[in-house]
Amino acid sequence: MKKWDILIYGDANVDLLVQDIAALPPSGEEHLVPSMPMCVGGGAANVLMGAAKLGLRTAFCGVLADDIHGRFVTEEMQKLSADTSLIRISDKHSTGISISFTNRENRCFLTLRGTNEELDVSMLTEDMMRQAGHIHLTGYAGSANHEEYKAILMLIHKMKETTVSMDVGWDDTGEWKKEIVELFPYIDVFFMNETEALHYSRKESVDEALQFFASFGRQVVIKIGSKGSVAGVRNMAEGNLQDAVIDIVQAGPFQVQAVDTTGAGDSFNAGFLYGFVKKASVEDCLTYGNACGALSVTALGGNTAFPDEAGLKAFISSRKQ
Repeated sequence: MKKWDILIYGDANVDLLVQDIAALPPSGEEHLVPSMPMCVGGGAANVLMGAAKLGLRTAFCGVLADDIHGRFVTEEMQKLSADTSLIRISDKHSTGISISFTNRENRCFLTLRGTNEELDVSMLTEDMMRQAGHIHLTGYAGSANHEEYKAILMLIHKMKETTVSMDVGWDDTGEWKKEIVELFPYIDVFFMNETEALHYSRKESVDEALQFFASFGRQVVIKIGSKGSVAGVRNMAEGNLQDAVIDIVQAGPFQVQAVDTTGAGDSFNAGFLYGFVKKASVEDCLTYGNACGALSVTALGGNTAFPDEAGLKAFISSRKQ
């Protein structure tokens, strides 16, 4: 028995949420807002919160400060019984903050990375990783840390004791490193959204990108927003890569009234990984992911509307009737 079902590495911060803002105030003016709630944010932290709400035994590896925001993030994780003992406390930066401005048409952010500047995938020690049934990685930054991610993924692969997933996120450098496919053979589930997939693959369509990526990886999942999600699964004949057959599996979306799409992709990841850890079929994993992503957009914040296990299954069951 592993200590954790899933160990999650990456960014965590607080989100300050400002809703229904048509425009920022002109210089010198002050506008009042009815509320400005604070919640846990950051791609990795959102996955952690979702997985923990679904009942998985979780642990988080990241960097926070011993300040009001760092303590808030830690306490919110602990409320869900997540293991926070792997969090490194910084004496260089304050905990990150992201201010989210949303309305029905658009959203924008002002972000202080803070302690997330200190993230280093080498924080994950072999002893930590051996205690996890599954490891989820975020924070890939192309040439800046490609070799470090390749090394850690090769180590996990050699351990043969745990599975691993990774989500790339948006590349704000514009590099979209082609060599990312070097990582794919060592990853059990690779997540990206539609825009990221087209950029990294240099292809014109999701179908082309999926076929391209699946020829390198074991299982590639592309989130396509209001159209649901699709996975390319590489089934190898007796482990022979040359004879591999790529199966395409797709799951349709759940229609909901969207309030805030922040964190929908992270919520999808948490739902998919819940199914993956439970050894569900790929189609069921996609369905869990789509449902969690849909529910997450029905309230402000990246994880405030995320369901527990019973709520997830009830939501899916109600939509199938």
